[in-house]
Amino acid sequence: MIAIVVDASVWVSYFLKEDVHHPISRPWLTNQLENGIVVGPTILLGEVAGPVARETGDKALAHATHQKLMELPTLRIVPVDDRLGEAAAIAAVDFGLRAADAIYVALAQVLNIPLITWDRRQGERGAAAVLTSSPTL
Repeated sequence: MIAIVVDASVWVSYFLKEDVHHPISRPWLTNQLENGIVVGPTILLGEVAGPVARETGDKALAHATHQKLMELPTLRIVPVDDRLGEAAAIAAVDFGLRAADAIYVALAQVLNIPLITWDRRQGERGAAAVLTSSPTL
């Protein structure tokens, strides 16, 4: 099975119908979940549930979103341990990334798999270390 790291930006647009990228993210990520392994760091959970709560004002929906993430059979949540934290620190410094963005880049780098994101800065700067792209239909 093919494995990819998917950034929170794609997950948020997958869950929020109002998001500009939802029409692409929803079918694209659904296909990935059915046909491969999707990987994310533990911070993914808060980085998805938080924006869902803020954007909708619906805490119950945000909790349900978190629960849905946890129940996806082909989503692998990877702890941010010392090794990943060290790789993220290096990525943050070397590529000028914010800490959270650097964690996703580092995870893709450590696992040697692509990173999928809607975040242009993360994608452009992270491309120095890993294959990056945005979802496409």
